[in-house]
Amino acid sequence: MITPKTAPHKAEIAEMEPFAGLQMDSVFVVSSGRQADIALRELTEAGVVGFDTESKPTFHKGQKSEGPHVLQFATRHKAFIFHSHVVESHPAIIQLLQTEAVTKIGFDLRGDLQQISNRFGIRPASIVDLGRSFKQLGYRNTIGATSAIAMLFKRRLHKSKSVTTSNWAAKELTDRQLLYAANDAYAAIQVFHALEELGREG
Repeated sequence: MITPKTAPHKAEIAEMEPFAGLQMDSVFVVSSGRQADIALRELTEAGVVGFDTESKPTFHKGQKSEGPHVLQFATRHKAFIFHSHVVESHPAIIQLLQTEAVTKIGFDLRGDLQQISNRFGIRPASIVDLGRSFKQLGYRNTIGATSAIAMLFKRRLHKSKSVTTSNWAAKELTDRQLLYAANDAYAAIQVFHALEELGREG
């Protein structure tokens, strides 16, 4: 199977059926140290997880982001949402990010990793940036989650601008924010496995 080297156009993606992401009953918000430990155990058992972060946007020149405010990790069946304001969850967040036993898969993670370094003073290990994976396959332009889902699943990953630029520093996120965050990480793990299958077929 020969993979095309150009991403589908926006108009093409708009015609596709929606991508069936995770629903709210598969999204778990970590709000205590005990819940963080449970999430850490499940994600470590998974070994390979989708990963992304969200930060409250900055609107003024020179304004520094204090993110990440949200860190999300997804298996193929569920997602865990960590708030960085929940201090009790920090040991689990740091362990997840630093352990080589859990491979973290995401899109365009350079900015996320820089913010993590600024906020937690650590350098995450075992990171796979899918943008690089697509470059190695011969794609010249940066491939993000929307294009990757369209190419591999022939589905449209909905990305709401209003949710993207919403207040991720809020103590409680809306269901729309939670689903957005969860499915960013979920899309990454699904794309990773789809690329692996293509590699096996090839």
